[in-house]
Amino acid sequence: MKLRAIATALVAALAATTAACGSAGDSEQDVTMWVYPIIPDEAQHRDFWDNQIEAFSKDHPNINVKVEIYPWAKREESLTTAIAGNKAPDLVYLIPDQIPKYAKLVQPVDEYLPEETKGDYRDNVTEAVTIDGKLMGAPILMGANPLMCNKKVLDAAGVEAPETWDDMLAIAPALKAKGFDVTNYYADPSATLNQSFYPLLWEAGGDVFSEDGTKTAFDGEEGVKALTFLKELVDKGYTEKELITGIPAFEQTHLAQGKVACTWQQLPADVESFWGADAITIHPPLKDKEQVGYGSIGALSMLKQSDAKDAAGEWLAFVSSPEVTKAYDTAGNYFSPYKSTGALYTDGPQAEVEKTLDLMVGAPLHDKARDVMGVLAPEIQAALIGQKSPEQALSDAAEAANSLIGQ
Repeated sequence: MKLRAIATALVAALAATTAACGSAGDSEQDVTMWVYPIIPDEAQHRDFWDNQIEAFSKDHPNINVKVEIYPWAKREESLTTAIAGNKAPDLVYLIPDQIPKYAKLVQPVDEYLPEETKGDYRDNVTEAVTIDGKLMGAPILMGANPLMCNKKVLDAAGVEAPETWDDMLAIAPALKAKGFDVTNYYADPSATLNQSFYPLLWEAGGDVFSEDGTKTAFDGEEGVKALTFLKELVDKGYTEKELITGIPAFEQTHLAQGKVACTWQQLPADVESFWGADAITIHPPLKDKEQVGYGSIGALSMLKQSDAKDAAGEWLAFVSSPEVTKAYDTAGNYFSPYKSTGALYTDGPQAEVEKTLDLMVGAPLHDKARDVMGVLAPEIQAALIGQKSPEQALSDAAEAANSLIGQ
C-alpha cells in the first residue's frame, strides 16, 4: 500500500472535516497520541502515522502531533503509570472494556466530532463506546468473529455448516465418527471470554451484567443454558479436551491440523496457512435465541489531563474521519466503523466476514468487566472438567463477581 500517496490524497477531503471542529488558536500546541500495533509491520505502521501527521500539519501548522506506538503487552500498566505521574498522552487507543475503567479520566469527545461523523457510525459501534449518552472515544476500527468453517472437514463428514446450536449438536456425531471435532473451545482462564463464552451467553439471550450494571447477569437461566451446551460438547468428545486445561502452541491444535469443522474463536488469518484459502468458509454467528458474535472495536479517547484539548480535538476529528480510518483499517486488515465507507474488501474471507459486522457486539461496557472475567473464567473451566455443575459454577462466580462490583 502506498501510504504516502493515500495521505496526500486525503488532505483536501479532510480540510472541511477538521475545520468543523473549531480552531486550536495560533499558539504552538503539542498533542501526543498513544496507539498499539494495529498494522503488524512496524515500519509500515510508523510510516502511516508520519504521513497523517504531515497531511494534518499542512492545515494546522501550529499543532505539533506526536504518535507513539506502544506494545500490546502491559499497555494498561503503562497508561496507569503515566496518568499517575501526570505524563499521560492527550489521546489513547482504548477498547470498550477498558473505557469504563478510565471513564472518570476520559473527556467525552462529542463536541470535537462533526455531526455527520457521529451519525455515520454503525449502531453497535456507537453503543460500544457510549456511557451516559456521551461518546467516550472516537471509533476507528472494527473486528468480527463470525462462524468460520473448514469446507474440507465438512465435506469429508458429509455435513453442512451449522446455523444453530441444535445444528452443531446434530452434525457433531458424524464428524466425530470421521475423526473430527465439531468446534474448539479454549477454557484456560488466560483466554478471553469475549471470544469464547460471551458469544454463547449472548446467543442464549443473556448478558454479563444486569442492564443497570449493578450486578452480574451471567448466572441466570441463559448463562446456565450456554454453559450446559458447552459442557455437552466437551463431555461427548465433540471438541478438543486439551484446550480445556491449557493453551498449546497453535500449530499443535486440532484446528491448525485441519481436524475441526467450525470455530468462532479464530479468524481467517489464523488458519489460512494451515487450511489453505480454499477451505475457509464464513458464516453468520451461531443462533439460539439470538444471533450475535463478538466484534472488537477500537477507539481513540481523550484524557481529561490534556492541556491541549482543542488541538487534540482537531487532530482527533482528522484522524478518526472515514477517509483516514478506511486507509488505516485496510492496512491493518480490520473493518470500518462507519456505514458510509461501504465494503472495504471485495473478495475472499475478509469480504465475507465484513458482511457480518452488524451482528457483532463489543466487550461489556463496565468498569469491572476485566475483574469479573477473572473470576468467571476459572468457574467455567471447573464446570467443563466436571468439578462443578454449570449452575454451581455460575452461582459461585456471581457471588465472587458481585462482591467486586460492591453488591
